[in-house]
Amino acid sequence: MNTHKVALVTGANRGIGLETGRQLAALGFTVLLGVRDLAKGEAAAKGLDGDVEAIALDVAAPDAAASAADDVQRRFGRLDVLINNAAIHYDTGSRALRPDWTVIIEAFETNVFGAWRVAAAFAPLLGAGGHGRLVNVSSEGGSLASMGAGAPAYSTSKATLNALTRVLAAELRGSGVLVNAICPGWVATDMGGPGGRPVAQGAAGIVWAATLPDDGPTGGFFRDGKRLPW
Repeated sequence: MNTHKVALVTGANRGIGLETGRQLAALGFTVLLGVRDLAKGEAAAKGLDGDVEAIALDVAAPDAAASAADDVQRRFGRLDVLINNAAIHYDTGSRALRPDWTVIIEAFETNVFGAWRVAAAFAPLLGAGGHGRLVNVSSEGGSLASMGAGAPAYSTSKATLNALTRVLAAELRGSGVLVNAICPGWVATDMGGPGGRPVAQGAAGIVWAATLPDDGPTGGFFRDGKRLPW
């Protein structure tokens, strides 16, 4: 049985997910990179130092989360950190009154239902050690306080992810599992495009939530360790 803390990061073969895995591995975690394409994930894992491996986890596939949870249960018996990072469709050029239903449905399937499936499948493993951390990678674009026109699929799906964060935090309260939503900020990735801040800075806020002490916050929305308005 692995004695290191075990962390799973979804959507982790590149960008913020990969950098989050890098930082957690540097802290001594056994890191599982959840990926749709296992070959790409294995190549990404080889580029990181530490105890890192890729596992097949397409969050949009209905049975994938349960299958991955069974594998982690068999191999490790627990999960210490779950980071729901997988996300798609930053549809900045779209408008809600001219909806592209294919994009909207795909965004919710990954950004909301995918995260929901993964959280539900792994919640028992997060609670097994009594000190689990569940981090939903969100965006200030999903904040109702500042939301406006543009990116309707992405913004509404992230707002829904924030709502799910609150519900999960309430249901897991008292189990030792802390659940928070984290905005990494505008980061220079394939999704964010050029001009954003370094990916390491965005990932640092996620790692902060993944390594909170037992008396840390739960049910919150943060960027760089500071609260954001819902």
